[in-house]
Amino acid sequence: MLVQPIICYPLIQKIPQSQDYIIRIREAGSDGPWSDVNVYGVKVDMHHVRQASMAYFDMGLPIELEIECRYTEVQTVDIRPLSYEIQSQIRGNVISFELKEPLKLSIEVNGERFRNLHLFGNGLETDAPSMHDPRVHVIQPGIHRTEWLETAAEVLYFAPGMHYIEETILRVPSGKTVYIDGGAAVAGSFVCDRVQNVTIRGRGMVYLADFHRFSAFRGVRLIHASRIAIEGIMIIDVPHYSVYIGSSQYVSIKGIKSFSTRGWSDGIDIMSSSDIEIEHVFMRNSDDCIAIYGSRWGYRGDSRRIRVRHAVLWADVAHPLMIGTHGDHEANGDVIEDIRYEDIDILEHHEPQPNYWGAMAINAGDHNTVRNVVYARIRVETFEQGQLFDLRVIRNKDYNPAPGRRIEHIVFKDIEYAGGALHPSRIYGYDEERSIEGVTFNNLTIAGQRVDSPNHPAIEMNEYVRGITFR
Repeated sequence: MLVQPIICYPLIQKIPQSQDYIIRIREAGSDGPWSDVNVYGVKVDMHHVRQASMAYFDMGLPIELEIECRYTEVQTVDIRPLSYEIQSQIRGNVISFELKEPLKLSIEVNGERFRNLHLFGNGLETDAPSMHDPRVHVIQPGIHRTEWLETAAEVLYFAPGMHYIEETILRVPSGKTVYIDGGAAVAGSFVCDRVQNVTIRGRGMVYLADFHRFSAFRGVRLIHASRIAIEGIMIIDVPHYSVYIGSSQYVSIKGIKSFSTRGWSDGIDIMSSSDIEIEHVFMRNSDDCIAIYGSRWGYRGDSRRIRVRHAVLWADVAHPLMIGTHGDHEANGDVIEDIRYEDIDILEHHEPQPNYWGAMAINAGDHNTVRNVVYARIRVETFEQGQLFDLRVIRNKDYNPAPGRRIEHIVFKDIEYAGGALHPSRIYGYDEERSIEGVTFNNLTIAGQRVDSPNHPAIEMNEYVRGITFR
């Protein structure tokens, strides 16, 4: 089968379009025709909800892009993450550049971070299901009840267009693949409850902008589930968490994109779960982008063996990376351990409340022990308000009936903060019994200057901290 080197998906008529940008793409170095890319509106920032833009396409070779900004005269442009070092040209109001590989970008004209363009270049899907395969049940746009879930088909295929789930929640049985095609959007919440071997994937959207009255709605909810894969989809304007994981194991999340603007609209929250792999995601959330907890609500037990790699995180509120707040305070707490974050770009951390500062935060509460956590190759761009890291054994009066137990064996390796507004990072134990022990900093730099001592003005420590090492 011939695979197209560039795929631009059809317009979803029911979703608001953005008039701020016009985008066209073609093969790099080619004199061939341009392809137009549809641009949608997405809401950002809980502090002051505003309309930004989002566009997506697939690419199997290097491409060149032309982006026309229609709402202001272009003086400068930033293409972030800055670590990608993408060079652009400006001609009038047209920005042009090449993209050599699939990337997730923020295009910011004249320093504007809230009316920006989120541009998602995806890799080609070489194994997408075919609508003509007899194992595939094709669902055409419209309003759907969910009896068709009982079909024997292995794949439930949402074709391009707008889909509404009449019951608002779609419970996915074991063994099914849900495929949301590019150019398709599903207005509803997917739930994997006590199931296994489920995949939810595609290039389309879970679109929840019309669900404001359902404050507890999540994009995808995994409950007591195992061997679940979520790949490639976009989760737009979710009222609560984009992906909610409770008492689940062996979960793979790859390539998803998430936007949220409401209170407690976290990106990915993990409770009492293990063996979680998260990679190549883009999260712009008005609360924690990725949070890892112990026990909470009906989920009980430790959390461990969690990996987050190759991610772009943007917290308009709260923390990009958070560990530890919730646990089994009625008993002996939980152990949250063996966590690794690697090769991550943090684009924003904006939190006015000091108790929720920390682009990288470990706040051990509820008798929890947090240990064996590695942060490696984390690049933090200049943010608006907060701290670089926050390590505290804590009793948060809003969430913790009891303080945490301890934090130990934490490694920060190759951490770069670009510089700018910065409150000193905290390393605070709670008391002599609830301490922090064994924190290693290996190549921490702020504004290009190495931090080589706990006496650096960018760090604050209290007397309940032991074994801090700088290399």
